[in-house]
Amino acid sequence: MIKHYRFYSLRQSFLLFYLLGFFTLPQAAQSPDPKVLIRAAMEHWRGVTSYSVMTMTVHRSDWQRQMSMQAWTRGDKTSLVRITEPKRDAGNGTLIIDRNMWTFSPKINRIIKVPSSMMNQSWMGSDFSNRDISKSTDVIDQYEHQLIRSVEKEGHFYYTIESVPHENAAVVWGKEIFTIRDDFVMTRQQFWDQDNILVKEMNALEIQPMGGRTIASRMRMNKIESPDEWTEISVDQVEFDIELSDSLFTLSNLRNPRQ
Repeated sequence: MIKHYRFYSLRQSFLLFYLLGFFTLPQAAQSPDPKVLIRAAMEHWRGVTSYSVMTMTVHRSDWQRQMSMQAWTRGDKTSLVRITEPKRDAGNGTLIIDRNMWTFSPKINRIIKVPSSMMNQSWMGSDFSNRDISKSTDVIDQYEHQLIRSVEKEGHFYYTIESVPHENAAVVWGKEIFTIRDDFVMTRQQFWDQDNILVKEMNALEIQPMGGRTIASRMRMNKIESPDEWTEISVDQVEFDIELSDSLFTLSNLRNPRQ
């Protein structure tokens, strides 16, 4: 039986207090801290813990395929993703703990630790890279953040934040640009290279209440130079702030699923 947590962490309580205070200020006085806003959006998406069932669609000009998957997260640096369909891909999994990433393929019955040289390669043949999957919230502390735009539309305020990596940050992008709604839904994330050229972007195509909060329920990642090639992830089911066993996030469970 799944037990739900009754309390948020101290950090989340502080963020909620800070942001609720911010959003009740007069509009002229509003000046959100962009770093706090990004953190709040990411924690809104992940919760203290989460379990989700998702469908990933990889689209190319001459073919398209779908995969169903389960995902579990705990905190901002621990997650497990497991493919459930189609049959030929079922059992493939990815485990992330801090900055370490492992994959398991039942075809070769082997766990592989993903080296840093492979982090920019495609994850499961999609438009998401291994780095996209594994970075968690590192962008918060490795980048300098600046609020560059604030607009109101359709009953919400949208805040655009430009995030430029620190000089010594071990990242590949020249900058990232986030658009976050006033209910902490991230509606867009753009990835710019070192020459200030937009390479790819992720957009929220559908937003709806799920699991007790409003989330982006369908997201599309696409490369700018190939607009007809994209990957969509749709959330079919999600639960937040549930109790998860420590044994879930282990190499043993990655190979031999017990949940």
